[in-house]
Amino acid sequence: MTNVEEQIFMARVAEQSERFRDMVDFLKPVIAEKGPGLSQDERNLLSVAFKNLVSQQRTAIRTISAIEQNPKYTKFGGPMGDYKRRIEEELYRNCDDIIATIRSSVLSKASDDESRSFFLKMIGDYCRYIAESAKDERLAKTKTDALGAYQEACSIAEKSLNACNSIRLGLALNFSVFHYEVMQDVRKACELGDKALQDALDKLDDCDEETFRDAQSIIELLRENLSLWKEEEGDGEQ
Repeated sequence: MTNVEEQIFMARVAEQSERFRDMVDFLKPVIAEKGPGLSQDERNLLSVAFKNLVSQQRTAIRTISAIEQNPKYTKFGGPMGDYKRRIEEELYRNCDDIIATIRSSVLSKASDDESRSFFLKMIGDYCRYIAESAKDERLAKTKTDALGAYQEACSIAEKSLNACNSIRLGLALNFSVFHYEVMQDVRKACELGDKALQDALDKLDDCDEETFRDAQSIIELLRENLSLWKEEEGDGEQ
């Protein structure tokens, strides 16, 4: 049994145990050894590990922000704000660590377009998670970093990957969410989503069954977002 095989097995055990920090730690030697040579299954495992590692902090920040809006709890604003900032710093550390790991161990060595698109998208995503709550200089830098990563990923994906490819579609979905949530540009979010949706629908009949199935789930998310965003954009223009 190779060390990589053992680390991947332990990462799956950690996933089942919902120990996502451990899952990331088990996968780091795999990333270091295989870099861009990670299989699709290994890339997906890495994606699950990273996303779950930060999801708890993202949820906690949103929950505290909602509680802060309640006038009944204004008197607790000080300690709540301190607590939220502590969780935000934890989120930033995790995201910075993920971005640095991808840049140093994978992206610098990746040569094929699918792998580069996947990992550039991931950098964009983790910059976006920081930008959800960052302020001032950190927010400005993170916006710039996210925009650069997403744009480079899109440029590669649109040139090399089929319009129904799940990486290309997922990238378009997340980039449109970035424009909506972080850049607060509803029109740009709709433009991106509409283009990705139309390009995919034009090619859907040519897909094999697995690609079709993966594409359909992302297409539904794009449709849902576009429906909400266009309604909002219409309300704003009245």
